[in-house]
Amino acid sequence: MSWGSELWDQFDNLEKHTQWGIEFVEKYTKFVKERSEIEINYAKQIRNLSKKYQPKKNSREEEESKYTFCRAFLTTLNELNDYAGQHEVIAENLTAQIISELSRYLQELKSERKSHFHDGRKAQQHIESSWKQLESCKRRFERDCKEADRAQQYFEKMDADINVTKADVEKARQQAQMRHQMAADSKGDYSSYLQKFNQEQNEHYYTIIPNIFQKLQDMEEKRIERLGVCMKTFADVDRQVLPIVGKCLDGMTKASESIEPKSDSKQVVEAYKSGFEPPGDVEFEDYGQAMKRTASESSLSNSREVKEKSTSKSKGKLWPFIKNKNKLMSLLTSPHQPPPAPPATSPPSPSAVPNDPQSPKQQKEPLSHRLNDFMTSKPKMHCLRSLRRGVSGSGPEDFSHLPPEQRRKKLQGKIDELNKDIQKEMDQRDALTKMKDVYVKNPQMGDPASVDPRLSEIGQNIEKLQFEVQKFEGWLAEVEERMPSKSDTHRRSGVYETQNSTTVSNNCAQDRESPDGSYTEEQNSETQVKFDDEFDDEETLPTIGTCKALYPFEGHNEGTISVVEGELLYVIEEDKGDGWTRVRRNEDEEGYVPTSYIEVFLETNAKGAMTYI
Repeated sequence: MSWGSELWDQFDNLEKHTQWGIEFVEKYTKFVKERSEIEINYAKQIRNLSKKYQPKKNSREEEESKYTFCRAFLTTLNELNDYAGQHEVIAENLTAQIISELSRYLQELKSERKSHFHDGRKAQQHIESSWKQLESCKRRFERDCKEADRAQQYFEKMDADINVTKADVEKARQQAQMRHQMAADSKGDYSSYLQKFNQEQNEHYYTIIPNIFQKLQDMEEKRIERLGVCMKTFADVDRQVLPIVGKCLDGMTKASESIEPKSDSKQVVEAYKSGFEPPGDVEFEDYGQAMKRTASESSLSNSREVKEKSTSKSKGKLWPFIKNKNKLMSLLTSPHQPPPAPPATSPPSPSAVPNDPQSPKQQKEPLSHRLNDFMTSKPKMHCLRSLRRGVSGSGPEDFSHLPPEQRRKKLQGKIDELNKDIQKEMDQRDALTKMKDVYVKNPQMGDPASVDPRLSEIGQNIEKLQFEVQKFEGWLAEVEERMPSKSDTHRRSGVYETQNSTTVSNNCAQDRESPDGSYTEEQNSETQVKFDDEFDDEETLPTIGTCKALYPFEGHNEGTISVVEGELLYVIEEDKGDGWTRVRRNEDEEGYVPTSYIEVFLETNAKGAMTYI
């Protein structure tokens, strides 16, 4: 239905309706704008939430990244950040595709509506003006007719009166004729203008106003259609990001499915495994049987009895809560005290080694006896606390403050890092070499000599890095050599019955030394002991040479052996740099003597002969 034919007389109502339509567009634009602001604020809050829980750049967070559930949570945060980005896209599209478009369209709509109603008012004013002119012609014609009637009546009256002169009658007749002529002219004007007005009125109500109303109807329908398109776009803007939002949610789901509890449990083992082995069962001590002693230790029985008495009173502790291990270390490796200086004229007295506890040794004393002494010693430090401190501390360059397994991982990581640096330097060197070749072939492009300083510098850097790699590889090889193999764990018996049993487990003494001599809390004046390979095999260590005692030496420390001047002994372990050499007198007697007290003759092809630096 057409507004022009149906609403020809509703000009004012149409004006109000179209104005309300414009206000509705403005209302909808404001609604979309507020929705866009909500999306922006929501995206901002989601981004802030994701940023708040992102892992910090510290060692603790880096350690946590090894676990699958931590990586899954990080993936969820990243996906949530992308999810927030899609809400920003919604806000941007709402602004660009709806708010901006409707704002521009509103200006056009207002201008078009104003133009149409201006034309309508103009046409309405014109028809009203024509109507007023018609009314004026009509009133003039009516007035002239009345004047003509009065003039005619007056003439007839004068003509019938015998007392009136002929001249007066003629004058009245002429006046009546003139009035009739004026009435006739007014009638003609009125008739002519009436015809004109009817034409204009017909054109106004059947042509001009219908056209204007049709334009207003078209404008209104376009406005409604435009609103429909915007409402559809309002939904499509959300629908367009749904695939990406779905991918974000799929990423979160995939991340949750990637969590592997077993793998995380394995990572805990990798993170905290020390590489030490737990000790075996404590053997039964039969004090009713007389204990055989070596001739060199017979004079030290008193101090041994005192020590056994104190040992029997103390309670045994289970590893890793054993605190004291000085005795074990003195048995497993060379003595803690530095070796005494060789005497000038006379052999050293027992006071040459200060604070040297004397304790006799048994012949063929099993390692379990020594472990009993170790395990019943008075505790000195909380082992677990010191373990944590040892792992978390920065420590020396060779990571000797860490347990073997952790030290191995750190050294391997350092080697990988250095190899990457070497590769980068080599890539730079190759690029500069090619550049130099280009300069040689085309001197106009550059001076070949200008590249030499940089090449020299890179070469020096590579040499330094390779030296560092060799250094760390040496430390790594040392750690791997001393770490117990997996087969050793299954090969162990419940009791330490032989001296050549597998590696003794981690213990925490006051100086925090581990069996490989690398796990210490702080450096002290005593030489760090090393875990000897002699305890890794079940066979007796082979001899690698012989030695001759230059001076007499009385073994006061546990783990040492007394010698007389001129005595010939077998060398089973060379000096590791701590001033002690391990020797054997016979199958039952072996121990450490100061290297400066003997003259060593090594067999170059002997098994186990090696130099410790």
